[in-house]
Amino acid sequence: MIGCAEFCGYYDWTFEYLRRRFGEEAVSDYWRTAISEDSQRHARELIVGQGIAGMEEYWAQTLEEEEAGYHMQKGEDFFRIDMFACPSLGLLLDRGRQAYHDYCDHCMGWIEPVMEEAGFVIHHEHNHAGQCYWEMRPANDDQGLSAPGEIAGEQDVRALPHWPQVCHHLWLASRRVQKQ
Repeated sequence: MIGCAEFCGYYDWTFEYLRRRFGEEAVSDYWRTAISEDSQRHARELIVGQGIAGMEEYWAQTLEEEEAGYHMQKGEDFFRIDMFACPSLGLLLDRGRQAYHDYCDHCMGWIEPVMEEAGFVIHHEHNHAGQCYWEMRPANDDQGLSAPGEIAGEQDVRALPHWPQVCHHLWLASRRVQKQ
């Protein structure tokens, strides 16, 4: 069995290999089929079956096991994660081993199809430095992205001093709208 350090490296290199050999569409197909529909079936079952409660159950366990730096919050009409220290990207950055140009995109690549099936949209932004936020809301009652601090208060990753100083990718209602 390979360890976490090796897994993150192989995962990242797989994305880059697919991109070089077959193009970006192949990478997106891999995220959707191999990850979302296959290796993360347990997450899909929880989230599609239980909605926000399933999100909480899945991410509470997963983020604790990965020893992520995060804050989670939920309400009747939202589930939010603020990630201060992504363990897998952090590992790649610490070791100077990032191969794929946007490792962070794989999260949206597998999570978006799950959320769509479960009837949710995602407001998400990541900064390529191991920080991001995820705000999931029912698609039929999407109130849009919350203002910084409105839900997570001081735990809002957008309050970090260096948050605006690095490259960001932003999705609103599960669609990429901005690339800086």
